[in-house]
Amino acid sequence: MADLLTHVLVAYACFTVLSWRLEWITPRWLAVGLVGSLLPNLNRTELIISDAAVEAATGVPFDFDAIHTFGGIVILAAIGALCFRASHQRAFVMLFAGALSHLVVDSLKVYADAQSGVWLYPFTWYRHPSPNLYVSSDPVVLTSALIVAVVVWWVDRSLRPEATQ
Repeated sequence: MADLLTHVLVAYACFTVLSWRLEWITPRWLAVGLVGSLLPNLNRTELIISDAAVEAATGVPFDFDAIHTFGGIVILAAIGALCFRASHQRAFVMLFAGALSHLVVDSLKVYADAQSGVWLYPFTWYRHPSPNLYVSSDPVVLTSALIVAVVVWWVDRSLRPEATQ
């Protein structure tokens, strides 16, 4: 759960800072971006439904791990953008940007083999060397993200009075 909250807090900080320059990032679109930051973790669905069960039901080879890749988030953001009556492109951009922030943060994690995941799929199967900056369960990561998000929230509220409305 700490990893999930960290991704939301990082996306909140990034999109709030972007909203200072991009007027169209309103609280509504900020929320869409936060939802986007959760999309790659839909690969955890395999804890409830196995890949084999989906393959048996659809007759198509399936792997939930593909959701946690660049190609997976493009597809999920496109599906999510269809849920909006208008502004499909803006919805796609926010969902995709939130999910991309998730992948970027995950690319810095510690992996046992010192190689990050294949998050660039379908463009390449290359697994770049991970800088091994943090373990996702480390409380310092969540604490740092929380401090940054609170500072950004405070700056947003105190220096931009229109943001409180």
